[in-house]
Amino acid sequence: MRTILEDIKTQNFRSVYLLYGEEAYLKNQYRHKLLDALLSEGDTVNCNVYENADVPLREIIDLAETMPFFADHRVIVVNGSGLFKKNGEELAAYLPGIPESTVMIFTEQEVDKRSKLYKAAKEKGRAVEFAPQDEETLIKWILSLLKKEDRNITRQTLLLFLEKTGTDMLNIAQELEKLVCYTTGRDVITDEDVEAVCTTRVTSRIFDMIGAIAERRQKKALDLYYDLLTLKEPPMRILFLIARQFNLLLQVKELKKKGADNKQIGAKTGLPPFIAGKYVTQAAGFTMSELRTALEDCVSYEEKVKTGRMNDVMSVEILIIKYSAKKA
Repeated sequence: MRTILEDIKTQNFRSVYLLYGEEAYLKNQYRHKLLDALLSEGDTVNCNVYENADVPLREIIDLAETMPFFADHRVIVVNGSGLFKKNGEELAAYLPGIPESTVMIFTEQEVDKRSKLYKAAKEKGRAVEFAPQDEETLIKWILSLLKKEDRNITRQTLLLFLEKTGTDMLNIAQELEKLVCYTTGRDVITDEDVEAVCTTRVTSRIFDMIGAIAERRQKKALDLYYDLLTLKEPPMRILFLIARQFNLLLQVKELKKKGADNKQIGAKTGLPPFIAGKYVTQAAGFTMSELRTALEDCVSYEEKVKTGRMNDVMSVEILIIKYSAKKA
């Protein structure tokens, strides 16, 4: 990211910028920074934007060969093309000869670093990964946004907020905006404010459901499931997320058994450290054998639903009832 900012500062732009990774908020932010630096305000003549798959490669190459109109640069933006995973060979062959007056900006979620296009883009310009930010970076960023709005928040409330929002910065920004509006006239954001206005992610509801199963609170687990159905979540997606949760718990339990601390567990599983601790606690409610069997049941139930031998809604109900039953 610093390399992009340095290019903007020095006005020494590369011919290609590939912005990739899971963190959409930062990708969009840096794409806009580049566009603001490369184009005059309101200049739509020298900027072309293409979205998603089926990108017309020949049209893009023809545009790249066209001189900018009363400007220093012609800018071509390609978002979510998938070309860095397949079918990018033609563009890869073209990039070495791209005119100095043309700048291509690609934003992708996933890339294949072995592909010819990725290697060509990196050779000709910048390939910058935007990965999910760690806990402390997110906390500093959130506090800076709240400071601008004259709001204060305790660390405990901030961690509750992150539990609900996850680490996606776009989602965090949207939920923060809701909190700021909700607390107009006050300078402190409380737990009650977060609970009142912040939307709980489906994955957080699944976490709570598995927690209820681990504690053998069968009614609570089923109520959470029915809440998800009311929110129009497909049973098969819920089953997939339950399987993912059981798999994470199995990994966490194995790592804990090997002596890993929460930070190490988080690094291995991709969980923020403050969330990893909650997974350790939840995993303690299951034996290794239960978690493995639960994963096998998830796969089995999915296969039965797909072959018409089990109802989709009932498949999840049976899973919840089986693993939330009180031990003899």
